Amino acid sequence: MRILLISSAFSGLTQRFYTELEDAGYTVSVELHLGDMAALIEGVSLFAPDLILCPFLTRRLPKEIYENYKCLIVHPGTKGDRGPSSLDWAIQAGEPEWGVSLLEAAEEMDAGPIWAHKTFPMRQATKSSLFYREVTQAAVDCLWEVLSYFDSPFFKPEQQDYSKPDYKGRLQPAMKQADRAINWKQHKTDDILRRINAADGSPGVLDELDGKPVFIFNAYKESHLTGKAGEIIATANHAICRATVDGAIWIGHLKPKLEWGATGIKLPATFVTNGLKIKQATAVSALKGLFSKTVKWMEIDYTKPGRQLPCQEVWYEQEADVAYLYFPFHNGAMSTEQCRLLLSVYRYVAILPVKAIVLMGGEACFSNGIHLNQIEAAGCPADESWLNINAMDDLIYQIITTLDKLTISAVAGSAGAGGAILALATDQVFAREGAIFNPHYKNMGELYGSEYWTYLLPKRVGKEMADTLTEQRLPISAKKAWRIGFIDRVLDKNHTIFAAQVKHLVNNLIADSEAFRQCLIDKANNRCHDEALKPLAAYRKMELTQMYANFYGGEQYHTARQAFVYKACNVKATPENIAKHRQNNDDNKLSTGSSFVWQDYYQMGNDVVDRQHKEIFLLANQLVSSVTNEALRKNIELIYQHVKAHFRTEEKRMQQSDYQNYKAHAQEHRAMLEKLADIDHKIENGLWKQSDIQDFMDKWGRHIVDSDMPFNFYIKKQYVESI
Repeated sequence: MRILLISSAFSGLTQRFYTELEDAGYTVSVELHLGDMAALIEGVSLFAPDLILCPFLTRRLPKEIYENYKCLIVHPGTKGDRGPSSLDWAIQAGEPEWGVSLLEAAEEMDAGPIWAHKTFPMRQATKSSLFYREVTQAAVDCLWEVLSYFDSPFFKPEQQDYSKPDYKGRLQPAMKQADRAINWKQHKTDDILRRINAADGSPGVLDELDGKPVFIFNAYKESHLTGKAGEIIATANHAICRATVDGAIWIGHLKPKLEWGATGIKLPATFVTNGLKIKQATAVSALKGLFSKTVKWMEIDYTKPGRQLPCQEVWYEQEADVAYLYFPFHNGAMSTEQCRLLLSVYRYVAILPVKAIVLMGGEACFSNGIHLNQIEAAGCPADESWLNINAMDDLIYQIITTLDKLTISAVAGSAGAGGAILALATDQVFAREGAIFNPHYKNMGELYGSEYWTYLLPKRVGKEMADTLTEQRLPISAKKAWRIGFIDRVLDKNHTIFAAQVKHLVNNLIADSEAFRQCLIDKANNRCHDEALKPLAAYRKMELTQMYANFYGGEQYHTARQAFVYKACNVKATPENIAKHRQNNDDNKLSTGSSFVWQDYYQMGNDVVDRQHKEIFLLANQLVSSVTNEALRKNIELIYQHVKAHFRTEEKRMQQSDYQNYKAHAQEHRAMLEKLADIDHKIENGLWKQSDIQDFMDKWGRHIVDSDMPFNFYIKKQYVESI
């Protein structure tokens, strides 16, 4: 089945849909809706999809598309809800329950028939957090519900009917700043927090500080401090605390509204309130005295466990022999100062009497690497880029060289660029089902990347797969990350259950004292072996040589960073790495009609096995190109004998390696051979259809991904353990 994703951006929910469908073996491509209707229609025509899904749209679909193709649009609203600000209104109104609908595209916005609908309880959280967690999971649940009955002749989508009791939504206008406005003299703390939460991510709440217009983001409720409503009463961790009529809130980030419609940069609040330029490792003392004496300066003692303030970005918790290190940086970005802070806390935790250190990151984002906004705001962005990447390298070096503790990354949120590599610095990596990894850099102006990725990534997945991940620049799901060896375990998709599973697994890993002691011995030996082969300093020097050229030798990175920071859409067409229907490379062209194409995500890093798998695709194409019955019989026999020989060799390796899933795997082999024998029988009796081999190849692809890759990972793990 061919599914085209049409989206305004390839991020968030679109990436989640993409990875879900890719993992399941669907033929998937992406076309960005950038406002050029002719290009959009052309893209749809090139791909010729069976279904179009629109996870994130800010523009209308042209009638020429939805009248000729089945188009389903994700709408983050309950039944009957319509309009572009659905989630904003729900958060600001304090709705106890909300939902997601998968609607059929129609002339009237959000008025099409409902194909699937899911509801969820609302948390007191930002729009970004709710969208990332509840909305995304509900949308994915809707997706799989729809695909389960998409071809059923008995399914009929639900026509919207406001007379039904479960239709609680209504048409609402786009929320404007006048609707979001805060009256500090009247609105209570919870009301103000809901307003800021509803505008989080975009567009922020427009307000004034010292007579200057600013957009407010990233707010937290303060439990103890009070003051005159509207005034800044405290500051900590670059956040400001502003009094309300019944308490106070912390404001983490601000973005100035500039004259003549210019766009400001979202930065930590104190950088904006004081007109500061980012300087290298801004010291706390440099900020003292910038506020009036009535403003309380609140120090944070990072050696104490727990989160002392709502705006605190780094803290640890100790439970028996395990230390859990939290760093939910806003949007996952880590500035020079934040990297150094995290490093200092990590070093402190590393001297505690614990056996294991678990990097928890944040719930929405584990980490996304260097802080592009603070780099852009610096006096010299190239210099700040250099300081930032070195601070990241220092942190990762410290983790890699921690030899007396078991280190684990618990990735609940998505991780990108250097943040994805940060997770690999630990001994083991656990990821929540639903987390997305983007372990590549080049989308940011051909940035080479550092963070010891040239050591950590190939060590995990092999050089060939490392090259594929960094060059193709595509997201991968937690499940695929596990299949290729990028991570060690995929845990539950529910955040609460995930956290409980992490703690249970870590405690099990350190429970056996002798096994734990041997684990640390093996870890030290492996590190010494790797260092002897090639020192970490050599990897860092090579990477930073490339990064120096990126920062100081050209404009590509700086241009891309500016476009990212200022949300300037410089993209004129959908990138070919996601628009597979626009790729010119014959090796990567999607199948049309009856051709079968090897995809890079089938690769396992074993040249012999990969070659055998590829040959089946070639033979299948040879079969469907047959023009005589004799050629059909000859080619199906070639496929059968090739597959049979491949299975025999594979099953022998499974028995020799004592593979625990051998019986189930071998049963799949028998079923696939029976399928080929059935095709041969149909050819013999003139009953064969090309859809028969299509079904087989679909199963072949899924078998590689779902069964062969876990066995490949098992073999690799055995090899590493033997060394």
